[in-house]
Amino acid sequence: MSDQAPRVAVVTGAARGIGAATARRLAADGLAVAVLDLKEGDCADTVDAITAAGGKAMAVGADVSQADQVKAAVAAVTEGLGGPAVLVNNAGVLRDNMLFKMTDDDWDTVMGVHLRGAFLMARACQKSMVDQKFGRIINLSSSSALGNRGQANYSTAKAGLQGFTKTLAIELGQFGITANAIAPGFIVTDMTAATAARVGMDFEDFQKAAAGRIPVRRVGRPEDVAHTASFLASEAAGFVSGQVIYVAGGPLC
Repeated sequence: MSDQAPRVAVVTGAARGIGAATARRLAADGLAVAVLDLKEGDCADTVDAITAAGGKAMAVGADVSQADQVKAAVAAVTEGLGGPAVLVNNAGVLRDNMLFKMTDDDWDTVMGVHLRGAFLMARACQKSMVDQKFGRIINLSSSSALGNRGQANYSTAKAGLQGFTKTLAIELGQFGITANAIAPGFIVTDMTAATAARVGMDFEDFQKAAAGRIPVRRVGRPEDVAHTASFLASEAAGFVSGQVIYVAGGPLC
């Protein structure tokens, strides 16, 4: 691809954590990366890290749960970098609570960002992928899709993303587009730190306890997920579609 413009990837929720690591990895793979988060200014660190390493990136601010903002964001990416060929739906929020304490807003906010956001972004990007006869959609699910105490909203959204992924794979495969989901287990991020705080544990102790339950005897890092996203976004993954890959350090029982 040395004589061609690089393919363009859009990574949502890319200001920090898994999204930032994935954006950096895809840039290292030679893609131009749109670093998208709620506020454009929050994307500066990720964009700076990519450009300092010789990559190409732009920051985009958008609320992925809002159709007008998604449309404007994808238009900005197309103008600034080119039509998206890779989409990583990583944007997410937590509103954890036990069912009897969970509010309507707790439920709607999580569904809006995770499920509606992935739908709106995929719908907005798919035409560019169809036109290119190449596309990679990667949705971030979670091991919580199997059920997790205090996360009725989050677990439901992450399970829904698995069904969404499989349906996209069926509908879009004929156009050279694959769709897969990554379901991380325990990954050290701001979100897992927030979970530790919610249950009243020191974050270091929380990590040690988690590592003791993981077969590889360590917690995951954002880069572990980014490496998997790198493969799924590649030419080499063209015959892998509709799959859910658990990046969790072992089987989940």
